Amino acid sequence: MCSIIGYCGRPASEKAFWQGFGRTHSRGPDDTRVRAAGGGLLGFHRLAIMGPGEAGMQPFALGKSALVCNGEIYGFEAIKKQLEKKYTFVSGSDCEVLLPMYREYGVDMFRMLDAEFACVLYDGEADEFIAARDPIGIRPLYYGRDAGNTMVFASEPKNLVGIADRIRPFPPGHYYKGGRFVCYRDIAQVNAVCTDPVEAVCQNIRQKLIAGVEKRLAADAKVGFLLSGGLDSSLVCAIAAQKAKTSIRTFAVGMSGDAIDLKYARQVAEYIHSEHTEVIITKEDVLAALEPVVELLGSFDITTIRASIGMYLVCKAIRRRTDIRVLLTGEISDELFGYKYTDFAPDAAAFQQEAQKRVRELHMYDVLRADRCISVNSLEARVPFGDLDFVEYVMAIDPEKKLNRYGKGKYLLRKAFEGGYLPDGILWREKAAFSDAVGHSMVDYLKEYAAGYYTDEEYERLRKKYAYARPFTKESLLYREIFERYYPGQSEMIAGFWMPNKAWEGCDVNDPSARALKNYGASGV
Repeated sequence: MCSIIGYCGRPASEKAFWQGFGRTHSRGPDDTRVRAAGGGLLGFHRLAIMGPGEAGMQPFALGKSALVCNGEIYGFEAIKKQLEKKYTFVSGSDCEVLLPMYREYGVDMFRMLDAEFACVLYDGEADEFIAARDPIGIRPLYYGRDAGNTMVFASEPKNLVGIADRIRPFPPGHYYKGGRFVCYRDIAQVNAVCTDPVEAVCQNIRQKLIAGVEKRLAADAKVGFLLSGGLDSSLVCAIAAQKAKTSIRTFAVGMSGDAIDLKYARQVAEYIHSEHTEVIITKEDVLAALEPVVELLGSFDITTIRASIGMYLVCKAIRRRTDIRVLLTGEISDELFGYKYTDFAPDAAAFQQEAQKRVRELHMYDVLRADRCISVNSLEARVPFGDLDFVEYVMAIDPEKKLNRYGKGKYLLRKAFEGGYLPDGILWREKAAFSDAVGHSMVDYLKEYAAGYYTDEEYERLRKKYAYARPFTKESLLYREIFERYYPGQSEMIAGFWMPNKAWEGCDVNDPSARALKNYGASGV
């Protein structure tokens, strides 16, 4: 995980530039370099993962052109071998292939990449800046204009506070060129529905997810795994345990009193023979982490903040206690295969429409959470369920097959991994939301704290200050007010509150937790 900034002209304030860029030093603590490019600046904070030597330090240059990229380019070895006929490479960095690719293919290169990336490129021949982001938005990128109307791109919104009045997320699957954003790949769009029978669908799901995990094991730094004990992270760990040459290291987090998933994570760890660590947190830990978590996230969203506290604290422990630099996680499965609330989808078309919405907004919610909680602790996140080939295939599966007509959510994913990857008790266990699985008490402590923070009169008066995404509980007001201290007037960076689809019968609830739904049942037991 690294941090990049691209200033597409002379900064209105060099002091503001350096202050802003310095706020994300934790994303890349190994080295920092800023170079001039076409009257502007390209900056890079490095976390050395691939090609860790000095030659792999960015910005990269080729002739008059230069580039910074926070990314992981899968299959770069084959690309490099092809380009070596014309270009000389000096490092083992995967991102070194990008400038030669641009020279050969121009902006068409972005749709050719199997990657999670955000980059800013200065084209020295055309004297223009180009920026791009991966189709899911796994790697972060934001933009805004300074007081002189100069465009600035940066890894996080905190880089742009004090520089740009209006900060916005760079749209995933787009590149910016010539003053406009162009979509090069909409990963949620389905051009042809996959009508394979269920057996073939499950076989493809298994093969493609295994490939997605396997390619993310490659690193010149030590790799670890977040293991909640739920289906998604357990599958990632189980696949990795079969593919890795040595025992993998897994990490779980839970409240000291009522952690739901710690016992299940322990079962998985024993089954796959991982070296397992439990991180136990308390009420005091949770409340002390609240403001730092809101600040690092740049979000006021309730479920994102709740789920981030446990992840932030476990990653903090990993950073302090180990020499691991890369973490694989289980995000993005829900958006593809369904949540507890999508059991209420009125029909297959509604399910598919909801999945498309959630995938397109991932960069503001679960993907944002994983990126910030991991990167603020100077670690790199890798998300196998976000593998582009995997996502594209699952999105194309006939939604009639993805509806929960089986009496069990995520049936296709579970069925795909029958046969020894996980104990049946884990493979077929009901899902608990991550924030609940850390311990129901964690969310209860946060609600209790917020309830005591405002009187009813204060709550009604203060919430009315916000016309956009108006807080609707004392908890949401508390989060919004912390957010505004660090990102004043920037709430439109987030599409709104992540909530079940209130238009569906059974989903008109006032809390994002699946606990609010009548079908929660045995989840989290």
